[in-house]
Amino acid sequence: MLQRAGSRFWLRDARAPGVLVPGLDADRDQDGLIRLDIRIEDGKVAAVALPGTAPDGVDMRGGLVWPAPVDAHTHLDKGHIWPRTRNPEGSFIGALTAVMSDRNAAWSGEDIRARADFALRCAYAHGTVAIRTHLDTYLPHAMTTWRVMRELRDAWAGRIAIQMSSICPVDRFSGPDGKALADLVAASGGVLGMVTRPSGGIHDDLPPGFQQELDTFFALAEERGLDLDLHVDESGETGARALREIALTALKRKFKGRIQCGHCCSLSIQPEDFARETIARVAEAGIDIVVLPMCNMYLQDRVPGRTPRWRGVTLVHEMRAAGIRVSVASDNTRDPFYAYGDLDMVEVFREATRILHLDHPFGDWHRAMAANPAEAMGLQGRGLIAAGAPADLILFSARFMTELLSRPQSDRIVLRDGRVLEATAPHWRELDAVVGVSG
Repeated sequence: MLQRAGSRFWLRDARAPGVLVPGLDADRDQDGLIRLDIRIEDGKVAAVALPGTAPDGVDMRGGLVWPAPVDAHTHLDKGHIWPRTRNPEGSFIGALTAVMSDRNAAWSGEDIRARADFALRCAYAHGTVAIRTHLDTYLPHAMTTWRVMRELRDAWAGRIAIQMSSICPVDRFSGPDGKALADLVAASGGVLGMVTRPSGGIHDDLPPGFQQELDTFFALAEERGLDLDLHVDESGETGARALREIALTALKRKFKGRIQCGHCCSLSIQPEDFARETIARVAEAGIDIVVLPMCNMYLQDRVPGRTPRWRGVTLVHEMRAAGIRVSVASDNTRDPFYAYGDLDMVEVFREATRILHLDHPFGDWHRAMAANPAEAMGLQGRGLIAAGAPADLILFSARFMTELLSRPQSDRIVLRDGRVLEATAPHWRELDAVVGVSG
């Protein structure tokens, strides 16, 4: 029916999260869903209306319609190296060591392109319309990585909007390569990013000179008009307290760009007074938070032969209550930091709901995979079902949140510009030659 619908048609008797359909005054059920009709015209959403408005069209039979998701934190340059370079212990330091070894041994332009393009085809088939990828940025290797990703960004324009952010330890920007790294990011139209651990270290006590390094990092961004995206406090160490210092620095400097901070794991094990004060400063500074629940549960509190005692995730409910915009994202896929994943934001939201208790009630958590990351990334018109927005949607036979989150939704229908997307996720065998797998 949808394949024959043409370029102008109604989706009638659908359900959608009310927080993702602005301007439609409709009753919400216990999970925040509304019933509605959606008019599609020439690749755009022409109208959203109360159910019964549509005189004809494709009968959704109460099935869910979501706006296409946005994945605000990924690592396309690392993706899919697990078959050739594992992390046998599953630890954070093991991941760092394994990735460094693989990068030095195998990351040619052709290797990065093949793996990143594979990952993008997965995300595209699952319905994602925009991705921010963090790129390991160490000279001279960074020149190759950023060139390849600029080429992929151009090649994928109109299918997936790609944003790029640097990632390397904060002290790198105070060293001899600091300005060159920032210039590379600026020339590539990227976002300036770093991790709040020193070179060769982990996320634990803030090292002497951290504030000076942080100020240098902010200054490099200010001089070039760059937004910031930081990997912060990714550990279970109570000494990892960089998030508060980032917020205070942004306030002190009256930083005008966007700031997104990812992970922030250690906040959940800090004393309550310190956690509350940190959250208040983050809210005051207008910092966006992106959480990566699958990867953080995989890595954090992993000790051989011992059951993990905590989930490794940050205080998302307290952040939301303070007015902070919180997103969920994929993070790593099939590499030493996370052995699994497929850049499927439906999977991410399903697992995030379970891990982070984003339910009972759902409130506005439906925004976390769509509208929130779109706003954090500055993507106008994305993440909502609204008149004038692109008709980039995902249609589900599932009618309720319990149905949506109970199965992988492999029967979803992805609409791009109002037409059924025929793309399917590529088979793993396509990467066999790249990652050294036979059979």
